[in-house]
Amino acid sequence: MLTKFFANKPLQVGKGRISGLIGCFLAILSFLGVLSFHFPEYTTTPDLRAVYDVELIRKLMFGALVIAGSLGMLNFVRGKSRRLGLLAWAFVLASIALGGHRVEVGDFADNTPYIGLDWFILDLLGSSVIFILLEKLLQFRKQSVLREHWQTDLNHFLLNHLIVGFVLLSSNMFVRDYFTWAVDDSLQAWILGLPFLLQLFIVLLAADLVQYWSHRAYHEIPFLWRLHAVHHSVKHMDWLAGSRQHVLEIFITRALVLVPVYVLGFSKEVIDAYVIIVGFQAVFNHANVQVNFGWLKYIIVTPQFHHWHHSSDEAGLDKNYALHFSFLDYLFGTAVQSVQEWPDGYGVVGDYVPDGIVKQQLFPFTWDGK
Repeated sequence: MLTKFFANKPLQVGKGRISGLIGCFLAILSFLGVLSFHFPEYTTTPDLRAVYDVELIRKLMFGALVIAGSLGMLNFVRGKSRRLGLLAWAFVLASIALGGHRVEVGDFADNTPYIGLDWFILDLLGSSVIFILLEKLLQFRKQSVLREHWQTDLNHFLLNHLIVGFVLLSSNMFVRDYFTWAVDDSLQAWILGLPFLLQLFIVLLAADLVQYWSHRAYHEIPFLWRLHAVHHSVKHMDWLAGSRQHVLEIFITRALVLVPVYVLGFSKEVIDAYVIIVGFQAVFNHANVQVNFGWLKYIIVTPQFHHWHHSSDEAGLDKNYALHFSFLDYLFGTAVQSVQEWPDGYGVVGDYVPDGIVKQQLFPFTWDGK
């Protein structure tokens, strides 16, 4: 199994694991990219296809294959972490056998069901480069990149990206089928006439009000907690931790947040900016970083604020629900009041959620509540 190759061992310079892991990472992403070239109608996200520079992607893929192959060969020559070198070469050779960066992309239908394989590749590459670097520069707790249970969270990351098409389609259908009655043309026209920054503030605030109360419901309603407990079961906070979510929670939350966005009718530019901010905050606020935000911590959600929400400490239980604006928790009386700056530990009190993505997806329906 791949977990044997990626066992959670310390990363030390000169041992071959760092070069081996980087080689495997680039080789696997390249292999997935080749699959996306072969089956773009089923593996790529429609909104992203229109902005791709295919030639640039080909050059990046070629460079990734060269680097992955070189690092894999380096491990063999040096006789260190040869299994990682072998794995990297296996994916490099598989990519080349399937055509590599030269695969031609012809005309294809754009209305087929799809999985977000391209979004997974781009997001994993971008997020890992940006946030692993941030966590090394601004590290709060001393923690390995490959900390305990990272494989489970990476599997969640993959699943969440692969089902993005279904989640978007189903949640959009839900909102349009049940909330068309709430749409007011004059209100939408007024919203569209507002300045960009004011529209952006309104969409973030409206979405966060929905998220605050739905998030609170996840903690206070037993069945919803069964879903949300999966997210809270993570014991090591970092940029990947936020990916641990049950698929039903993803759908429910997405559908609820779309209601004010759909009803109020913001401009495309505002929605695009909103999506970027949501994506960044979702990762950054789980990251293992310590940044002094000063008085801003009473207005916007910071990593320190959200880490308390994931805390297993008594002071942090059922607190800090907001995802964008921390002042909502101060307004509604659910902000953590501890004089301690950071929590001591994370996870579900009692540690009753199993590890592994399959067990966690089944957990809400199999847990006996004891």
